[in-house]
Amino acid sequence: MGRIVGIDPGEARIGLAISDEDASIAFPRETILARGGTAEAVRRIRQALLDEEISLAVVGLPLRLDGSEGEAARRARAFGQALGAALEIEVAFWDERLTTVAAERSLREMGRRGPRQREVVDQSAATILLQGYLDAKKSETWKDPDGQ
Repeated sequence: MGRIVGIDPGEARIGLAISDEDASIAFPRETILARGGTAEAVRRIRQALLDEEISLAVVGLPLRLDGSEGEAARRARAFGQALGAALEIEVAFWDERLTTVAAERSLREMGRRGPRQREVVDQSAATILLQGYLDAKKSETWKDPDGQ
């Protein structure tokens, strides 16, 4: 099957997380700077995952609080499609509302603040996103934002 990668796309940074081989636990992987546009960001992600056997990418979908999609969600979908084509893997989109807030809170509770927090908040958000996907998939009660 391969591992699953979780991706928290942002305008400045992209957080990466990766599952274990059993696709049950998510681990923070790294943060990639989102400079140079989509093609460059996809190239950097591809390079970061070069030695991994990835079967699925779960891309965070920044829905509005009412559940609707805005411009940020459209950008995330376009990014996910470009990533899937480049890596030749399936892409799933997962509601990422409040994952960054949860990651920031968790890091503050662990004593990481300021620049030390910014270094890892995106990969922490990707880990929360991916773990949510993995847990929901296991329980089979999840609902894909695309209705699948």
